[in-house]
Amino acid sequence: MRLLIQMGIIDVSSSMDYSGATAVAEPPPRNRVLSTECDSGLAVEKNGHKNRRPVRRPGKEMCRTIVLDAATPDDHKELMRRIAAAQDKAAFAALFGHFGPRVKAYLMRSGSTPESAEELAQEAMVMVWRKAESFDPAQASVSTWIFTIARNKRIDAYRRMNRPDLDENDPALVPDGPTAPDTAYAEGQVSTAIREAVATLPDEQAEMLKKAFFEDKAHSEIAAETGLPLGTVKSRLRLAIGRMRKQLKEFEE
Repeated sequence: MRLLIQMGIIDVSSSMDYSGATAVAEPPPRNRVLSTECDSGLAVEKNGHKNRRPVRRPGKEMCRTIVLDAATPDDHKELMRRIAAAQDKAAFAALFGHFGPRVKAYLMRSGSTPESAEELAQEAMVMVWRKAESFDPAQASVSTWIFTIARNKRIDAYRRMNRPDLDENDPALVPDGPTAPDTAYAEGQVSTAIREAVATLPDEQAEMLKKAFFEDKAHSEIAAETGLPLGTVKSRLRLAIGRMRKQLKEFEE
């Protein structure tokens, strides 16, 4: 919950705690939050007991204490409406108290560790707070929307864990520099010599060589393709390689 406290979304004095959630946890009890509604806005009531009668405070407008419940889907929609309309922290506290333990338990059942599940649950609820205006009750229920956010958070975390950020200075990722003129000249000579050597081979040997080395085909694949016995394919390749070595001997170092 520390992330939510740091952001000022959850009051540090709140008694809500979902640290005991487990992968097989029973649904926590109904969550109710008392809120005082005045002309000046909403504030969480601190007296800890229910009072539906109007409360008059010295020097302030007439206020009334209301109960924000999170027991039913209709309650969830009303809480989301309050969060989207005025970033109502009391409404979010009720929503968090209801869904926080359930989201954490869901993430643990999905394979997350308790610590990771708690972090991801907090990140998911922060997203709920920030994106409340984008929630559309015509498209999905509040619970479906929240659990979808949590699922996506877990998928993102899994991808980060299995595909760590690449080091741009890793030598394997640094492109090769331009080829030196003398190296380019030598490579050109070798390529020309190879082409000329292949051209001197008998057609049947040149064909085997091209399929094996230029098309990267296995010997058995060449035999099946040409209809030749496997032994014939291997024999022609040995003869071709022997002749090539003799003609390219000057390039061996």
